[in-house]
Amino acid sequence: MSLNPNTMNSLCLLRLSAIGDVCHAVAMVQAIQRQYPQIQITWVIGKLEYQLLKHLPGIEFVIFDKSQGWRSYFNLHKALKGRRFDVLLHMQVALRATLASLAISAKVRVGFDRARAKEGQWLVTNHRVEPLAEPHVLDGFMGFAKAIGVSDITPSWNIPVPQADTEFAQRQIADGEKVLVICAAASKAERNWLPERYAAVAQHAVNKGYRVILCGGPTALEKTLAEDIANAGSAKLDNLVGKTSLTQLLALLKRASLVLAPDTGPAHMAVTQGTPVIGLYAHSNPGRTGPYLSQQYVVSAYQEAIASQQSGEVKWGTRAKGEHLMALISVEAVIEKFELVVSDTQTSA
Repeated sequence: MSLNPNTMNSLCLLRLSAIGDVCHAVAMVQAIQRQYPQIQITWVIGKLEYQLLKHLPGIEFVIFDKSQGWRSYFNLHKALKGRRFDVLLHMQVALRATLASLAISAKVRVGFDRARAKEGQWLVTNHRVEPLAEPHVLDGFMGFAKAIGVSDITPSWNIPVPQADTEFAQRQIADGEKVLVICAAASKAERNWLPERYAAVAQHAVNKGYRVILCGGPTALEKTLAEDIANAGSAKLDNLVGKTSLTQLLALLKRASLVLAPDTGPAHMAVTQGTPVIGLYAHSNPGRTGPYLSQQYVVSAYQEAIASQQSGEVKWGTRAKGEHLMALISVEAVIEKFELVVSDTQTSA
């Protein structure tokens, strides 16, 4: 199927989840909008992810609520019935995304290259992006923009938040205040660093004149981890875990001086706001999933972990397995990166 960018009037983007991945996808979408401002874009997205991105300009969102089970596919088909797009960008390798794509009618259906088009994606697409040997997820997404003729794929972000959420963040973090935000919890507990080590870094930050705020979602795991961090040290921490919406959190991350986080959505949210991120990695390769603009601040035990589990060449994207890999990351290594961020920030100020 040939692809002629000059004949594109409508485009459908299929990327349901997760928070970090849709942040990467925004950079790709807005690269398309810069080159093709006239194109009508519809984004099929997950319910939670929509809450973060619903104010994006020039995009129609169609929510796919996976909690509805089989009805989610029926409802998507109903929402898109009678519509035909010029192009579908099928940007999610997951069986549910493959099934969801069957509800989307499009002349050109762009998917990943054959090596990455798993979960049956290659069966429902007729055009493939260029293969990349070892891409960051964001670079892999930008391949979709390139596939439709976008020439400037330099990532940038404009994710609007309501004025009320900006004002909320201004009340929490004063102008000029030095603040370390810790988003301590990943989606899986094994990817979380140890509470006492978070507390030790928080104490170091406080000693350096920083205020420390704990942020995160409302799950029991996140609340418990925040309490454990607060109880593990003597430094005064402000605990906002479970007390912010996604757009309020985005506004907070924008006003933070720096962010400390494992492989989790808020790390990538902070990147979209231009805030430096100290990323903590042991299970996944930060070259693939690390904070895109803060790779120099990553503390990684991934190579050590994967080398202990596999010999020879390791396939790009392979995860290291184990419940205690994050213990390989020392407090000293994180404090060293903290000092590097502080130094770089003062130099660029």
